Amino acid sequence: MPADEISNVIRRLRFDHEEMTQQELADRVGCSRQTIVLLEQGRYTPSLSLAFRIAATFDRKVDEVFTYVAK
Repeated sequence: MPADEISNVIRRLRFDHEEMTQQELADRVGCSRQTIVLLEQGRYTPSLSLAFRIAATFDRKVDEVFTYVAK
């Protein structure tokens, strides 16, 4: 059975916020740049607390940044 997926719009939000770099976002939310890379590629599912920190950074609700896709 295929795993469920969580998609996101982090890359678009970064560019909409003065072209914030992956490193700047990582520094703001307390994770590594590599974590942001993996999130944007859809290869990593964030913890709930990380998802909330990312959403807050962009002044968005979690469900405006992340979308759950059941398979």
